[in-house]
Amino acid sequence: MEFEDGEGAKYTISLDGDLSREKVLKILDMVELLGGAKEPAPQISPDTTLGRLYRLIEERFPVGYSTSTDIQELYEDEYQRPIRLSTVSTYLSRLSERGLLKRERTHSGLAYRRVRIEQRKILGE
Repeated sequence: MEFEDGEGAKYTISLDGDLSREKVLKILDMVELLGGAKEPAPQISPDTTLGRLYRLIEERFPVGYSTSTDIQELYEDEYQRPIRLSTVSTYLSRLSERGLLKRERTHSGLAYRRVRIEQRKILGE
């Protein structure tokens, strides 16, 4: 993984061996401390369904993939109100189109993960 801090210094991190979610989160925390992982300021109102869905993804799925069903269940648990799976899928698609989520087809359907700025640079997005 390569990134730059706000002062132009370049960093390269190589990972080898067994990686756990906790280890990856620690590495991402270090990247943020060095100033190389400033999150985009999404133009999403937090008072909308779209904003609430994105906030849940940021907080509960910072690393790794989740499905529309995962997000639907989380939303219903968090806000104690139903949301249709088609609504969740539509909003996840919109977040993907805005470059805030990466969509990937898996054997069981579509999965989404959050995109950080340094990932966009690495992926050429």
